[in-house]
Amino acid sequence: MSSSHLAALLLCVCIFAGGGIADSQSGTNGLSRPTEVRIGALFTFDSVIGRAVKPAIELAIADVNADPSVLSGTRLSVLMQDTNCSGFVGTIEALQLLAKDVIAVLGPQSSTIAHVISHAVNELHVPLISFAASDPTLSSLEYPYFVRTTLSDYYQMAAVASIISQYQWREVIAIYVDDDYGRGGITALGDALAKRKSKIAYKAKLPPGAGRSTIQDILMRVNEMESRVYVVHVNPDSGLAVFSAAKSLGMMSNGYVWIATDWLSAVIDSSRHDNPDAMEHTQGVIMLQQHVADSDIQHSLLRKLNNQTREGNRSSVSSYTVHAYDSVWLVARAIEQFLSEGNAVSFSANQNLQPVKRSSLQLDSLRRFNNGDKLLEKVWRANFTGVSGQVQFTLDRNLIHPAYDILNIGGTGFRTIGYWSNFSGLSVVAPENLHSAPPNSSTNNIQLRSVIWPGQTAEKPRGWAFPYHGKPLRIGVPLRTSYKEFVMQDNGPDGVKGFSVDVFKSAVSLLPYPVAFNFVLFGDGLKNPSYSDLVQKVSENYFDAAIGDITIVTNRTRLVDFTQPYTESGLIIVAPAREIESNAWAFLKPFTFQMWCVLGLLFLFVGAVVWILEHRTNTEFRGTPRQQIMTVCWFSFSTMFFAHRENTSSALGRFVLLVWLFVVLIVNSSYTASLTSLLTVQELTSGVKGLDSLISSSSPIGYQVGSFARNYLVDELNIADSRLVPLNSPSDYARALELGSGNGGVAAIIDELPYVEIFLSKYCKFKTVGQVFTKGGWGFAFPRDSPLAEDLSTAILALSENGNLQRIHDEWLSGEGCSTDDIEIASNSLSLSSFWGLFVICGLTCAIALLIFFWRIFFQYSRYNDQVELGPEIVRRTARLTSIKSLISFVDKREEEVKNALKKKPNGSQQTRIGSTEEQSTSPL
Repeated sequence: MSSSHLAALLLCVCIFAGGGIADSQSGTNGLSRPTEVRIGALFTFDSVIGRAVKPAIELAIADVNADPSVLSGTRLSVLMQDTNCSGFVGTIEALQLLAKDVIAVLGPQSSTIAHVISHAVNELHVPLISFAASDPTLSSLEYPYFVRTTLSDYYQMAAVASIISQYQWREVIAIYVDDDYGRGGITALGDALAKRKSKIAYKAKLPPGAGRSTIQDILMRVNEMESRVYVVHVNPDSGLAVFSAAKSLGMMSNGYVWIATDWLSAVIDSSRHDNPDAMEHTQGVIMLQQHVADSDIQHSLLRKLNNQTREGNRSSVSSYTVHAYDSVWLVARAIEQFLSEGNAVSFSANQNLQPVKRSSLQLDSLRRFNNGDKLLEKVWRANFTGVSGQVQFTLDRNLIHPAYDILNIGGTGFRTIGYWSNFSGLSVVAPENLHSAPPNSSTNNIQLRSVIWPGQTAEKPRGWAFPYHGKPLRIGVPLRTSYKEFVMQDNGPDGVKGFSVDVFKSAVSLLPYPVAFNFVLFGDGLKNPSYSDLVQKVSENYFDAAIGDITIVTNRTRLVDFTQPYTESGLIIVAPAREIESNAWAFLKPFTFQMWCVLGLLFLFVGAVVWILEHRTNTEFRGTPRQQIMTVCWFSFSTMFFAHRENTSSALGRFVLLVWLFVVLIVNSSYTASLTSLLTVQELTSGVKGLDSLISSSSPIGYQVGSFARNYLVDELNIADSRLVPLNSPSDYARALELGSGNGGVAAIIDELPYVEIFLSKYCKFKTVGQVFTKGGWGFAFPRDSPLAEDLSTAILALSENGNLQRIHDEWLSGEGCSTDDIEIASNSLSLSSFWGLFVICGLTCAIALLIFFWRIFFQYSRYNDQVELGPEIVRRTARLTSIKSLISFVDKREEEVKNALKKKPNGSQQTRIGSTEEQSTSPL
């Protein structure tokens, strides 16, 4: 309990103690059922909530007493006390009410009074049932006798946070009354927004009962801030003054967003007919209202209230009305169960409140309800269907199924644009229809209906704007000493210029609102500044933003928000290169010596195979031994140029030739490509073949001062810091690469691609090795959750689509010079290992063809030999082919000649002719 609350309680005790009322309920000291039980009601009669709940409480008391199933034989009565919208008076009235031996108290409507008297009911064991106190902190275990029959602001602020998240607003301004009710609600709002990556940018506190001039002064300060989303959480009786002042200041126009908690719905329900200004001042406002499902019991209550209304005393109906009505029934049912179990209604003196010696205070007038804890237990166990719906409490002492209607004020009324419940979140379907359906049901695919915002527009407000009297943005710009094409100091009005500056200015010009800014240089001008330090300055709000060639990396995104990248980037290796010196024997370099030898042997081998396969059938492969040797050699080497004049006639010969010509095609193409590469491509002289070889070596590596490359090489690639050499300018790059790793220079430089492109356009004797091995881009840095970052990202995309981004790039970075294509290390001579697969295929083809050919030869030879043996003895003796010489003679015969011999019949003349023919044809090759 706070000191202020305690002081108020003691002061009130002092005031009323002398005239305390020692009244007791009849029948409370016996064990018989009492004829009457008394409860209290504490609220401000002449207030928005009071006018709504008083008729409901009176009607509920009458209905309870008229129902024989509840408190049969016992009459329920209520003592009402008016708090007069005063915390001090309300506390006094509450203590006076407790002094009348009530067994339960309805109310209060004020969270401030509830905090104070909760300590009193804890001491007296009297349940305190509030139908309006919504401060979430009242659910604390510190207040065990406090029972809330309305919804806690914990849920209401979760609904507000869902709305803000739905429209993707990052920051809001909270306007609230600075009391327990306002502070508790806004604290809950801050927690709910934090879960959705949003926050309260500013808390505008209104003093309780603040006048119009005070409200205007606060709203004028609020209007100078960036956020245009306002959450209003104030008391119903003075809340309309906020919107009246906002309208007079022009803050209810286009671009503003107003979200009011459920106090506004109670005000509109109360004053819709009596105060038309309530609708006029709140056009376009989104407000919340506690959800009450449509039911027959609700219609019955409304009819009774209308019949009870008298002329000049019109009652109002709101969520507070139904909660107050249900609160009476909650107490009545709890008392019925309490009495049915034989519990007595009795009071006793509280030893802690005995009069202090030599004191005039009569504290014994406040007596303890002996069985209050048992009655409280019956209250917590309640489970019935009331006008507001199911009345049942959760383990954390809140009503089950909390839900809100989300309303949009427009014209002379308001309309429902959706609902919120802790079960389904935002939805266009009533919560009671979703409890039996899955949360992701197709009926819940639309979260909110369209809204008419202030200014009578349906377009969603941006939610923020630059204040009219705000200072220009301080834009941090790195003061570079090299690669000034991207950003450099200038004598013009802006003070800077360059590629990055032009992109930023062009993007800002596409924004639908003006942005004032000043460029502020960052760095000493002696070396390139640290970009990580520049980003740190943005996160510390020293700069409102930072532009330039700032690489988007993980460590920086943890501090600030970046826009969409406006150019691609990434790290790449640069190494020295030299031209290969050409000589008279350069044409032999494409193949190794081993490769040349194998090719020569393979040409002769394939030529011999084709000669064997074609010799018996093709006259072009016959002749004298000298002619045939020349044919084999000529045919073999002429296939290299596809210039062989001999035609193949056998199927096997053509098959072998087809495979061989394919091999020759591959060999020729490889030779041409390798020779072209050797004669035209530069060769790297540093020995760096790629990133892996650079990491595994011990050679020094250069990097640009201020670049993130150093941290990446050390932290990600685990390269020793001692190997890294900082370099500041392109001339430093060239000098270090020319010296080399052994002469105080570097073996290679690792830098971002845009810098490398400019460097290579000026220094032609260096080349890149491999490809870019990191992916990233350059963007503009803004503080976390800055809405300007999102809008500029959209503008950068528009620049890219309309071609202006490329135009700016060409204007600043299209330097003419050496080609910047990525060049790999020059090709080495091709070895046998590159072609052994082809050679194996060719060899297998030749072997298979030869096997088929000789199988056919031996088959023909066998048949031919058997036929010759049928002749005379002398013929058989001369025709018998038993020697290798005879076999070779048979192979040398023409295919046609052998076939004809096999077709002739085996008679003498034929055998003689065959024998003579064989003798004539047994000439040597």
